[in-house]
Amino acid sequence: MTPTERRAAASLASIFALRMLGLFLVLPVFALEARRYPGGEDPVWLGLAMGIYGLTQGLLQLPFGMASDRFGRKRVIVLGLLVFALGSFWAAAASDLMSLLVGRSLQGAGAVSAAVTALLADLTRDEVRTKAMALVGGSIGLMFALSLVVSPWLTAWIGLSGLFGLTGLLALAGIGVVVGWVPPAPEPVTGQGRGHWRDVLAHADLMRLNIGVFVLHAVQLAMWVSVPALLVQAGLQTAQHWQVYLPAVSLSFLFLGVVFAAERRGHLKKVFLLSIALIALVEVGLLVQSAGTTSLSGMALLLLVFFCGFNALEATQPSLASRIAPQAMRGTAMGVYNTLQSLGFFVGGLGGGWLVKSWGSPVLFLCCGVAMLGWLLLAWRMQMPGRGRPVVPSA
Repeated sequence: MTPTERRAAASLASIFALRMLGLFLVLPVFALEARRYPGGEDPVWLGLAMGIYGLTQGLLQLPFGMASDRFGRKRVIVLGLLVFALGSFWAAAASDLMSLLVGRSLQGAGAVSAAVTALLADLTRDEVRTKAMALVGGSIGLMFALSLVVSPWLTAWIGLSGLFGLTGLLALAGIGVVVGWVPPAPEPVTGQGRGHWRDVLAHADLMRLNIGVFVLHAVQLAMWVSVPALLVQAGLQTAQHWQVYLPAVSLSFLFLGVVFAAERRGHLKKVFLLSIALIALVEVGLLVQSAGTTSLSGMALLLLVFFCGFNALEATQPSLASRIAPQAMRGTAMGVYNTLQSLGFFVGGLGGGWLVKSWGSPVLFLCCGVAMLGWLLLAWRMQMPGRGRPVVPSA
């Protein structure tokens, strides 16, 4: 990586980290703390207040991505972070569940992921793109692990409203990073060169990636409906779950070395397909764990393998999407990509809860495994882009 590429990767990863840390800090305690608000006794409204973020974000990722193609990446990122900060401070001041729901929906309206990943693609070469995206994915994984450790302690100190206030301050810090640290962005393409969002939907390989990111995040959120309960059954109390999550997330980053080496040798597709297959096998293992005696060592191993596959896909998928898409339409392409990602979260949470309630955890993991297998078959025909060369749309 050149110095400019390192600066771009580090600064944009820090924007993701600041934003996601605030979100992750809230997640472990939201369902418990929000019950104390007037209206929080209704589980339907409580679930909506928790999930509305993913819905509004999913609806606005594409408009934000398209706007970044037209008006410039940095302007759109700053606007999105301001909206996200406004939603955070609104939630911090909320006195009832409905106000909390409005704040969460405003947080989701600050949908900057597409613009940030498009800017990272603009500022890095194809041959180092996966490393740059891996840095972003790694920052998100570390923020998730960190939040599991510090969230209960911070909640006891400043409460849920304080967590939302802290989230707003972190978003403002992200604006400072955009203005003061991120390298200058390329000028937006004007006129006919911008292309159209329908071109993204008509591209077979881009749609394979879009369907894949939907499946990946639907499975991720759905399986977490039951994973915490399995850890409790294995003898690990909720407050100690980080003792499994943190080592699993940290050790899984070693697998990225395999990804980088495979990409240099032209074997990225093999590792890509292997990562999908690993998560499918993890779902089978979780099915066995949930249907029989749950083993703590078995759960730890399965979660390690899951994060190996998940982090590899988190690094390679957005890299591939940005390399396949024409530069003038990267924001649009990443907008579609992040829209499907957000909708995957929404569907995964809703579907996972319904499956567990109606059929139990074994059926949940069976469905997750089938979904991953379906994605594996769909991805089998995908063509990997050559370094520095455009990809011809496949059928």
